[in-house]
Amino acid sequence: MYRLDSRGFSQLFDQLKGHTMEPTEQLSYILPTLSATVDRLEVGQLNDPTPCNDFTVHDVLDHMIVLGASFTYWFRGDDAPELTAPCAPDRVPTAEFREVMDDLLEAVKSPGAMERSISTPMGEMPGSDFARFVAFDGLIHGWDLASSTGQRFELPPVVIDSVDGFAREAVTDEMRDGDTFKVATTPPADASAMARLVAFSGRAV
Repeated sequence: MYRLDSRGFSQLFDQLKGHTMEPTEQLSYILPTLSATVDRLEVGQLNDPTPCNDFTVHDVLDHMIVLGASFTYWFRGDDAPELTAPCAPDRVPTAEFREVMDDLLEAVKSPGAMERSISTPMGEMPGSDFARFVAFDGLIHGWDLASSTGQRFELPPVVIDSVDGFAREAVTDEMRDGDTFKVATTPPADASAMARLVAFSGRAV
């Protein structure tokens, strides 16, 4: 996992000031859309492959439930305990997933969440900036789940544009280590804004 030092983040986020849509607003669209996508999953799709490395649909759900629950603690200023995903191979954890997404949205909107410093896998950063990474990550994983199960992950263009603007300034070549991000791919000439952002993240579209 690539990490920026505190000086690197200070320089980076000076460049990112001025994004018009607040990360809390981005997540107010993205997290409920994620939950709605999971609501439409079927048990028979859990072992289907996704564009996310070697992850199946089941793996992506586990990943998002555990990280989403951990992020909830961080945004509230607490240390996350050891967490495990409830996902079993014979059911889709729709209720558990929605509960985690609802709790996460409540946490990012809680007093002080955007101002406090959070120790993240990529380094120490303000909550507002980490929330933008969470929005980017959620949008990409939403596309992973939707595209691999015959769904569309649709968001208002202003949300996609806002996340895209952040990602193209925040994701550096050094972060493209194959773990944090892969090398950007080339989208089709007629690709949608969502597809272009997904390709920028390193997914093949």
